[in-house]
Amino acid sequence: MTYRPHEDAAGRPPSAAATLAVVLTGATLVSLAALHVLSPEFDPSWRMVSEYALGRNGLLLSVMFACWGISTWALVVALWPELTTRRGRIGLAFLVLAGIGEAMASIFDITQDVPHGIAGLLGIGCFPIAALLISAALPRDTHWGPARRPLIALAGLSWLGLASLVATLVVMTAQVAQAYGGHLPSAAPASLPPGVLRLDGWADRLIVVANCLWVAAAAWRARVSRTRVVEPSRVLRRDEGRTGISPVEQPQS
Repeated sequence: MTYRPHEDAAGRPPSAAATLAVVLTGATLVSLAALHVLSPEFDPSWRMVSEYALGRNGLLLSVMFACWGISTWALVVALWPELTTRRGRIGLAFLVLAGIGEAMASIFDITQDVPHGIAGLLGIGCFPIAALLISAALPRDTHWGPARRPLIALAGLSWLGLASLVATLVVMTAQVAQAYGGHLPSAAPASLPPGVLRLDGWADRLIVVANCLWVAAAAWRARVSRTRVVEPSRVLRRDEGRTGISPVEQPQS
């Protein structure tokens, strides 16, 4: 068997979009880890990722969100030729919206309530839908077959992160209100009262990690699958075209 570079339906060599998605998801995760180290004043157990904008490393946070959004769009470019079904294209549309939300967060920080809220709704809300639709729409009988289950599992992790964030925020909000006599404080407290659940920050970070892992896994599969097996008969037909001699007519050595 001979391995040939895979070309898309238009006959062009594959773009670098998949590679770009892998590189930028890595940059996103490295930036998040750096923020954790450089801004220890923000307790990661209950302070949201967006709150790093309130500290000294707001620029790094913007870079993180920008890398995240561009990596998502790069994956859309890489997957577009692979997904031709309605479900796949709907998934890609949700992925574009998720990228818009992620990129918006790099411009509108947490101090800009309305646009940052829209960014969060698009980025966090649309991504799990996109990941699940795309993972399920990948064709079973192609090079994507072995990757479908891992991608569906990672899509499930994205849903778990979203559900965890909602649940922990609800519980924490109720506990804080109870600690302050039935109402929420007018400004975010510097520390939480004793006994309040401190997990929403980790849930928020789980979303970032899960979403980046799904993008990286899908992009990596798209990248390494740019080679395919060419059947020997096809190679022989090419040789026949070049030599003008049918394989059955070629002299025996």
